[in-house]
Parts: sequence; structure tokens; C-alpha cells
Amino acid sequence: MMQTYQARIYVTLRPSVLDPAGTAVESGLRHLGYDNVAHVRIGKYVELTLTAASEAIAREQLDRVCDQLLANPVIENYRFELTELAEASA
Repeated sequence: MMQTYQARIYVTLRPSVLDPAGTAVESGLRHLGYDNVAHVRIGKYVELTLTAASEAIAREQLDRVCDQLLANPVIENYRFELTELAEASA
């Protein structure tokens, strides 16, 4: 029986990669008087639902989706949270 899952995917730049967008936001915050903010990094957040025969298969598919499309593995890291939603009809 197929299960339905919701995935929350977080894609961030690797720590060794410069983040010009994060630097710009940090500068803007300091300009606005938020001197207590530091180390701003900008990333991506993606939500999707998928059906799979098991959680293990869903995780394997999500790894491929992230590696092939959502993240650039050369400069980005990703992680995801997977939640079972409900049983789908066969």
C-alpha cells in the first residue's frame, strides 16, 4: 500500500562558499541598527508531497531529487524532514 509523505527540504550554501546575499542582508540589518546580528546565510526552503511504498523509498527519492535538481552538490548542502501524512488508496 502506498503512503503519502510531506517533505520539508532545506538547501544552504556550504560553509566554505561565500554568500553575497547573506552579506548584503547582514549589512542592511546593521544599517538599520541591528548591530547584534552576525553570520547571515541565505538558503532555500521547499515543501512537497510524494507517495511511496515505504519511508525508505521516499527518502531515497528525496535524496535523488535534491541531488539532481534542488541543490548544487558542489556548493550547497541539503537536509530534509519527512512526515507521513495519510494512507493513499491503492
